[in-house]
Amino acid sequence: MTDPEAMERFQALYAGHHAAVYAYAVSRVGRQLADEVVSETFLVAWRRLADVPAPALPWLLTVARNTALSQFRGSARQRSISAELRAWVTEAELSAPDVAEEVTERTAVLAALAALPEADRELLTLVAWHGLKPAEAARVVGCSTAAYFVRLHRARHRLERAMADPPEAAGLPLPAGRPDPTGPPPEPVGPPKAAGRPEPAGSPDSARLGDPVLAHREEQAR
Repeated sequence: MTDPEAMERFQALYAGHHAAVYAYAVSRVGRQLADEVVSETFLVAWRRLADVPAPALPWLLTVARNTALSQFRGSARQRSISAELRAWVTEAELSAPDVAEEVTERTAVLAALAALPEADRELLTLVAWHGLKPAEAARVVGCSTAAYFVRLHRARHRLERAMADPPEAAGLPLPAGRPDPTGPPPEPVGPPKAAGRPEPAGSPDSARLGDPVLAHREEQAR
């Protein structure tokens, strides 16, 4: 592959998958660390361009996952994603103040996700939020499709239990207006935007990684 051909392929890869990789990185490590994960992911993709398969997204998310695990300690990832989910809970409450039932359900789903182990959150969101097929999601987490379904089944049960527990009892992010006196203040809903730089389509700010309530209902129906 000549340099112009390689550059053209990489540019197409970046344009087609940057938003999805960024959304995945935010769901794993929060916006505070997501840019580093995305930059490293596409650097690896450029260096190993000949190895990138079709479809490319599961491969890219596998690289992003490995980058997040290797570059950031578990405690740092947890702090960052907890702050992220607190911000989503706050935004959920502010986004539809006149639809109390919808806001309560969305808040409950996000708060329950925040209480789950990192591995459970990933299992639940790879298909529901990021649109992967089960076989592709299994490839990302490094297991067989059958094992993925078993793990997903267990994660769903833990999500149900977390949703049944009140936030105070489960140590979940408290809703807006009830700040946790022992914890740090919630992160702002969106990061500062560079002047003249449009928000990428499909980013957490424009799409919130999908509707968590709808995703939860779809998971229950399966």
